[in-house]
Amino acid sequence: MGMSQHILTAVAWPYANGPRHIGHVSGFGVPSDVFSRYQRMAGNKVLMVSGTDEHGTPIQVQADKEGVTARQLADRYNRVIAEDLTGLGLSYDLFTRTTTKNHYSVAQEIFLGLYKNGYVFPKTTMGAVSPSTGRTLPDRYIEGTCPICGYDGARGDQCDNCGNQLDPIDLINPRSRINGETPAFVETEHFMLDLPAFAEALGTYLQSKQGEWRPNVLKFSLNLLGDLQPRAITRDLDWGVPIPLEGWSDRSDKRLYVWFDAVVGYLSASVEWARRSGDPDAWRQWWQNPDARGYYFMGKDNIVFHAEIWPAMLMGYNGEGARGGVPGSLGKLALPSEVVSSEFLTMEGKKFSSSRQVVIYVRDFLERYSADALRYYIAVAGPENQDTDFTWSEFVNRNNGELVAAWGNLVNRSISMAARNFGAIPEAVHLTDADRALLERSRAAFTAVGGELQRSRFKNAVTEAFDVVRDANKYLAEQEPWKIKDDPERQGSILHVALQIVDDVKTLLTPFVPSSSNKIFEMLGGEGVWSGMPEIREVDEDGGPSYPIITGDYDGAAKWEHRPIKAGVPLAPPTPLFAKLDNKIVDEELARLEP
Repeated sequence: MGMSQHILTAVAWPYANGPRHIGHVSGFGVPSDVFSRYQRMAGNKVLMVSGTDEHGTPIQVQADKEGVTARQLADRYNRVIAEDLTGLGLSYDLFTRTTTKNHYSVAQEIFLGLYKNGYVFPKTTMGAVSPSTGRTLPDRYIEGTCPICGYDGARGDQCDNCGNQLDPIDLINPRSRINGETPAFVETEHFMLDLPAFAEALGTYLQSKQGEWRPNVLKFSLNLLGDLQPRAITRDLDWGVPIPLEGWSDRSDKRLYVWFDAVVGYLSASVEWARRSGDPDAWRQWWQNPDARGYYFMGKDNIVFHAEIWPAMLMGYNGEGARGGVPGSLGKLALPSEVVSSEFLTMEGKKFSSSRQVVIYVRDFLERYSADALRYYIAVAGPENQDTDFTWSEFVNRNNGELVAAWGNLVNRSISMAARNFGAIPEAVHLTDADRALLERSRAAFTAVGGELQRSRFKNAVTEAFDVVRDANKYLAEQEPWKIKDDPERQGSILHVALQIVDDVKTLLTPFVPSSSNKIFEMLGGEGVWSGMPEIREVDEDGGPSYPIITGDYDGAAKWEHRPIKAGVPLAPPTPLFAKLDNKIVDEELARLEP
C-alpha cells in the first residue's frame, strides 16, 4: 500500500438554523465520508472534521421566528444535525460547533495574523439595514438584479449566474429575502480582507491545480481572479466572534462575519480534536507536514470561499501575499490540496425549498429507508459533476434493481447455498478458466476502484464495483451450482469462487455502504469490527455546558485489499441486506410534497 500519508478531510459546515435535507448531504456529507473511509482502508491517517456553523444574522432571524434566543436555536439544531449525520454513518473524527471557546480563540488568532501582516484594514462602507427592525441585513439576504449580467436573482455578495462578487448597494431593485422590503443603506465601519493583495499568489496557486481539480471548480475559481475586491470580514450584529482589537473587542454591535469564522472552523476543529486526543500538537501533522494533503468537500455555492477566500486568508496569515509578512503564532499553515465541489441536487424537477415544502429532511428519510440506500443513490446518481434531479421513482428502481436484485441477491444465494449444502465455506478443489477469470477480474477491481476513489470520482468507482457484481451473477447463472448435485467438489469450488467475490465486493463497497458491508463481514465469519461507525458523545469545555460531538474509533479490520477467504469457516443462513420497496411509495412520497 505504500507509505502512510496524513489526509485532512475538511467538510463544509452545515448551518444550524434548521434540519438538513438530502440535497445538503449529497454535496458535503456522503462524498466526504466515502473518500475518508477509502483513505483509511488504504492505510492513510485521516482527520475528518467539521461542525455546525452557528453565527450570523440568519440564526437570529430564525430564532426570532421561533421565539427563542440565537443560542437556544443553535443548541437545538446542533444536536439535530449531529444525530442526522451520525444516522447516515458519516465517520467524523470530530464534528463540533463554532460556539466554543476554542473556535473563538483560533478565529481571533487568524484575524490578528492577517491584521498584523497588513491584509486587514478598516473602511467606512454602506451597510444594508432593515427599515422595519433596524437590524443589519447580511449580503446573502438581499436579492436583486445583477448590474453586470442582468440576472434577476443575484445575491448581495455574489451573482450565481455570472459568478462575480457583488456589493448589495450595487444591485438593481434590491429587496430583503426576509420580508421583501427595500433595504436602507447607512454608513458603517468594517474591517476588510484585502483580496487584491493575493491576486498573483492565488493565480499561481490555482494554475498549479490544472489536471488535479474537477474542471468545473478550477474554471469557476480562475474566472474570479480578474475582479477580486476587498471583502468585509466584520458585521453589525451582536451574535458572533468578537473582534480581537482594542476598542472593538468589548463592543456589542460588531462581530466577525460568519463566513470568516466558519472557514477557520477546519483549523479550530483540528485543534480541538488534538486537545481531546491527549496530544495538543497532533493537529500539526495535517496542517504543517509538507507531505500531508487537505481535501475540502462542499456544494458549488461555496467554491468561492474555499478556492479563493480561505486560501487567501491562509496565505495572509503565513505572510505570503503581496505585502509579505511573517507567520502567526500557530506557524505556517497548509493551503487546500483540492477543493472537491459537487453540483446541486434538485427534487422532482424543483429546487429544494424548506419554505415551499419541496424538501426531504435527512431524519425523515432515515425513518423510512436505510442509510445505505441513500448513500448508494447519492454515489451512483448524485450531483458529482452536474446538477442532478432526485426522483422517487429512480430511487426505488435503483434500490430494487441494483441493491436488492443484483448485489443483495448475489450475497444471499451464494451464502445460503453454501450454508445449506456445506455448512461452511467450501474448498476450491479445482478451478476452471472461468473461475480464474472471475477471480482475477475481482482482484483487479481494487486498483481500478481505488484509483477512481483517490480522484474523488465516486460515480465511476461505484459503477466499476457493480460491474463485478454483474459479472458474478452472470457467472453463477452460467455455472448453475444448484444443479450440480452429483459432484460436490465442483459445486463447492463454484460456491467458493462466488463467496470470494462477495467478500471482495463487500470490501470494494465498504466506503459507499458501510453498514451492509459490516453485515456481510459477519455473515462470512468475520469477528470484531470491520468498518467503524460514528457515535455521539457528550463533552464540555472547561466545565461549561455539555454539547454533542460526533467521533468514533475507525480502526477496524477493513483494508483496501483482496483477502483470501478460508474454507471451513461456518456459515449460517443469511438475512436480507436490503428491503425491497413497493412502487406505491412513489405516489405516497409525491403526495407528501403537495402543498
